[in-house]
Amino acid sequence: MNDGTGNTPAPAYKRVMLKISGEALMGDQGFGLNPPIVERIAREVQSVHDLGVEICMVIGGGNIFRGLQGSAQGMERTTADYMGMLATVMNALAMQSALEGLGIFTRVISAIPMDQVCEPYIRRRAVRHLEKGRVCIFAAGTGNPYFTTDTAAALRANEMACQAILMGKNGVDGIYDKDPRTNDDAKRYDEVTYDEVLRKNLKVMDAAAIALARDNDLPVIVFPLDVEGGFRGILAGNGTYTMVHG
Repeated sequence: MNDGTGNTPAPAYKRVMLKISGEALMGDQGFGLNPPIVERIAREVQSVHDLGVEICMVIGGGNIFRGLQGSAQGMERTTADYMGMLATVMNALAMQSALEGLGIFTRVISAIPMDQVCEPYIRRRAVRHLEKGRVCIFAAGTGNPYFTTDTAAALRANEMACQAILMGKNGVDGIYDKDPRTNDDAKRYDEVTYDEVLRKNLKVMDAAAIALARDNDLPVIVFPLDVEGGFRGILAGNGTYTMVHG
């Protein structure tokens, strides 16, 4: 990929937050982790890391346990949410293993202290890791129940001074007014404002995350994670995606 002169163009962003769902790691097996899928996503991250981009990550835990579902089945909500946070730590450790297998130094940083397996969240230390070229995977959400990993991604992206949040999705290439997998007449947006997302309830991120991005003028880019080279393509201005901005 070059600009026609033989030179690789500078990436659009120097520091980004990649948010992916836990379900993205399980492939078609319906539960848990699918190691080949984890390795493929790690290679996508490697391709962007090779451009010199500083990368933060937040991974959901829905492939292992989703707090809201546990609550709906009668479990006390706070306990269910803490269990979901622990699931995100498991996913983060799996991604760390895959990235370090590719030679990329990675730190898992947890909002809930568990020093034997990962670092506690200290903002200045995390920034220093990024400056040294390490991938930082933020786990355990915000450390608080009732907040999703979407909100954690928006929070950490702002704290780390990321220039954009990239939402990697499976099976869709952007934001639609309705689910394109079940509605043939679904309309796709190339760009949309934060307020439209909230007003039309477009299900990009939860409302708290979108509001946090809006209040800090942080663009959110929704792109297909299951397209090879999709993550790197966004940094070069290529590919299909939807941008949420002001």
